[in-house]
Amino acid sequence: MSNVKRGYTRPLDLKHGRVDMTHGSGGRAMAQLIEELFLAAFDNEYLNQQNDQASFAVSGGRMVMATDSHVVSPLFFPGGDIGCLSVHGTVNDVAMSGAVPLYLSASFILEEGFPLADLARIVESMARAAREAGVAIVTGDTKVVERGKGDGVFITTTGIGMVPAGVNISGERAQPGDAIIINGPIGDHGVAILSLRENLSFGTAIQSDTAALHGLVAAMIGAVADIHVLRDPTRGGLATTLNEIARQSGVGMMVNETDLPIRAEVRAACEFLGLDPLYSANEGKLVAICRRADAEALLAAMRAHPLGREAALIGEVIEDSHHFVQMETSFGGRRIVDWLTGEQLPRIC
Repeated sequence: MSNVKRGYTRPLDLKHGRVDMTHGSGGRAMAQLIEELFLAAFDNEYLNQQNDQASFAVSGGRMVMATDSHVVSPLFFPGGDIGCLSVHGTVNDVAMSGAVPLYLSASFILEEGFPLADLARIVESMARAAREAGVAIVTGDTKVVERGKGDGVFITTTGIGMVPAGVNISGERAQPGDAIIINGPIGDHGVAILSLRENLSFGTAIQSDTAALHGLVAAMIGAVADIHVLRDPTRGGLATTLNEIARQSGVGMMVNETDLPIRAEVRAACEFLGLDPLYSANEGKLVAICRRADAEALLAAMRAHPLGREAALIGEVIEDSHHFVQMETSFGGRRIVDWLTGEQLPRIC
């Protein structure tokens, strides 16, 4: 299949090309880098699942493993910090397979001169987040780089968990007619980071939504055993996440703009800054795709949980050989919701 057919304008220039910020944005450039370089080199049945975690059989059940690096700037932001974010992000990647997270590893890259008081604050936040999530940080590693060759602290966490018997949740299972559900308002994390970065005030405190979602996922599976897809829309936001799933499953998506939950202050901030909340990062949100017949039961279970009180049905999966994500606009028209192109906001998670 050509790069044009996959949606890429040209192949990676592995001879003369350079890594730039778009390769970490969660958008089209990052997807191309992963597909043409990492997937091609590391080719195996687990990586080729193209989920946020690898799923593999072990004696007594099925285990998943996920890893994530965290480079957020600033390190401390309204509603959280790099410490709790590094726990929540990996716990959520494990949970999106329906697994129960069990253990984490944590690797730190520290810059010479970084204040120990700030490091202690970060570590305490990680420990608190891990306790609240019911997971243990059981191993790790620490490296220090020379002053000016890092940015304070980078954290990589890896998590493992076990999938309950009978649960089969994966990005290629979306089917035409399925309902698309999200557990609450989008864009909070991205706007919280940017408002602090730019020292902006929008008349109200916009906080990151960072949270561990495995408790919500367990409640959802308890209500609807056959959830087809779960995915947390972090880098690249909801728009990119839906495009990822559409391509994995070979389907299209139709989203209704009037059904999208977006806080008024987030919408206003995005309009002021020229951003689109559909592409803004989230750290406590999940997209669920299930049979339309199961949607009401799933919504009820989500709304009964503290992290799903504002859950909304936002669209449906459709047949589409082009795998487009489309939106029914509030004006009655339709538009294509493409992958994130470029970098809307770097260093977001």
